[in-house]
Amino acid sequence: MSLAFDSARWWPAPLLPRADGRDLALLFIVASLSFLAGLAAIAGLAGQRAAEGWRTELAGSATVIVRAEGTETPDEAAARAAEAIAGVKGVAEARALDKAKADALLAPWVGANALPPDLPVPRLVAVELDRKAPASGAAIEAALRAQGVDATVDDHSRWTADLMRAGGLIRTTAVAVFVLVVAVLGAAIAFATRQGLAARREIVDALHLAGATDGYVARLFQARFARSAAQAGLAGALLAMLVAAILKLAGPDEGLALLPIAWTDLVAPAPFPLVGALVAAVTAQVTAMAALKASP
Repeated sequence: MSLAFDSARWWPAPLLPRADGRDLALLFIVASLSFLAGLAAIAGLAGQRAAEGWRTELAGSATVIVRAEGTETPDEAAARAAEAIAGVKGVAEARALDKAKADALLAPWVGANALPPDLPVPRLVAVELDRKAPASGAAIEAALRAQGVDATVDDHSRWTADLMRAGGLIRTTAVAVFVLVVAVLGAAIAFATRQGLAARREIVDALHLAGATDGYVARLFQARFARSAAQAGLAGALLAMLVAAILKLAGPDEGLALLPIAWTDLVAPAPFPLVGALVAAVTAQVTAMAALKASP
């Protein structure tokens, strides 16, 4: 008679052991999805803020291109246009730019000192509008016509509309990425649940013989995958926050200035571990119940 102690008999292996190599790929997928979703959320908030800031700046200003007529010099025409615009309700300031500034604006396209000195280059009038009640482009044009000034008004409305569309596109893209991440996460959890049930079919059958219900078995998978998704989601979210913080601290160079990240944006990935756990729990429960009911 052997007196050897059989630990497997008295403490059998659990249905879902904590250290399971099958889960490594799933954990990597969930962490990667959380990381990508976190970056998308941070970029979406930063991009939306940038578009709104640019829109506000453009909506608060206008540019007037003035062309001299007759014996009037371009500088005289610009000064008369600025005086006419300054009297329009909703205009905070109208400032005529001199020839040197006009040439500086053209230099990137035509080159420095490329224009003949006697060429009547149109002058520009920079207009600052009242932020609370800005003047319309039509009102500015009417004031210029009343003074007989030949000018074209650019109230930046076209650029403002483009920026609003860009902001909407950024927001829509961020939402689409989040929906895609949730869908992929659900598919990965469903696959892992089916594989887990198939790999432990004999144990599941034994539990059924012992009186365990399908709901009990499904809850085991639900708890396991919800915990794993929360842990992996937390790792991915923290990594996304770290990358965003590094970009924030990298400094406002020309590339990063286009996407100004605020410190408050870094909290955007914070809910992802909870969302991942909820998606995993629901998916595992539904998948396990469906698989158990379909099995003979």
